[in-house]
Amino acid sequence: MKVEVYGDIACPWCRLGTHQFHRAVAAAGAEPDVELIHRPYQLIPDAPEEPRPLMDTVVEMFGPEQAEAMVAEMTRLGAGEGIEYRFDRAVAVNTLTAHRLRWLALHEHGAEVQAALATALFDAYFRDGVNVADHTRLTELAERVGLDGGRVRDFLATEEGGAEVREQVAAARREGVTTVPRFVFESGELIVGVTSTEKLGEALRQASGR
Repeated sequence: MKVEVYGDIACPWCRLGTHQFHRAVAAAGAEPDVELIHRPYQLIPDAPEEPRPLMDTVVEMFGPEQAEAMVAEMTRLGAGEGIEYRFDRAVAVNTLTAHRLRWLALHEHGAEVQAALATALFDAYFRDGVNVADHTRLTELAERVGLDGGRVRDFLATEEGGAEVREQVAAARREGVTTVPRFVFESGELIVGVTSTEKLGEALRQASGR
């Protein structure tokens, strides 16, 4: 069974939803039967190429009080699921290059390696304060999940995959995707936005006919 998830590396809800999905698959004992394929989406397509503290961006968008409340709630929710969010470390930057790397992982290594890379990118962004547009750091993350460092360095130095990723992002917007994460099951069922491990597990059972 293939399940597609549209999301952005800079989306904390995508980090949480993807984690919940993998928990649901494990609880169902369905790891060999389920492929999660990450499709690109950019919350802010014109985000700057130069990194800056994520909290500066969040405060600008929502104001200091609301920003603090949102971050505190997200941190609490993550802790309850075993995810460490460190918004004080996180660096906002354009995510196109990271999406290109995920595209490479899927096309040359398959969904399992892409999923491992996606988790590594989420942790790098939200836990470790990594600039996910930096080619050296991206190469390190890719090598950890089994990609060849030389291939990754050469790939990142080009625009390979860029047109494909941009078209996938544009296609998602044309299809009406405005909220992520967005899980698309082979059965046609959609789960959009904030969800739970239980709801995702139920969707998996329905999709598999169990």
